[in-house]
Amino acid sequence: MLRMLAVNWWIVGLRGVAAILFGLAAILWPVLTLAILITMFGVYTLLDGIFTIVMGVWGRKDHSNSWLMVLDGVIRIGAGLVAIIWPGLTSLTLMVVIAVWAIATGITEIVMAIRLRKEIQGEWMMGLSGFLSILLGIILFTRPQVGALAGVSLIGFYAILFGIVLIIFAVQMQKRKKLLEEFIKEA
Repeated sequence: MLRMLAVNWWIVGLRGVAAILFGLAAILWPVLTLAILITMFGVYTLLDGIFTIVMGVWGRKDHSNSWLMVLDGVIRIGAGLVAIIWPGLTSLTLMVVIAVWAIATGITEIVMAIRLRKEIQGEWMMGLSGFLSILLGIILFTRPQVGALAGVSLIGFYAILFGIVLIIFAVQMQKRKKLLEEFIKEA
């Protein structure tokens, strides 16, 4: 899995940039209609899921745990499709869908971080992103009545934090890739 993440560091970084852009849009334009928010969430989550599955499929030859990334991607795609197919969801239902998505993906990220702890340094960044996802999910489950605009801001701040963590992790993986390439040249 380390090799897969190191080689595909740019996909992790791209996921981080997409999360930050989504978060900024949610914070800067909180008066977006609920349908637009749902569509934005659906498209972002769908793309994020596709990128995650691509990384998992590319890494299946190098690591037996790549199925976790594929599972994570399938969960993300499922949440995205629900949001796109049924855009008339109420704000309460949207908060519940996002809460389920956040908790499910947070758990898979923490499991991946635990499995990576012996292979890399900085695996705590992936664990932190999982923790942030679970925290968002718990807040949305316990306070679903927070409303669409407050929910948009909360989701926006989460997306920015999540994106920053992913970009930092991507930079660490890029450094790891360079070390792997140097090791291969010397061998």
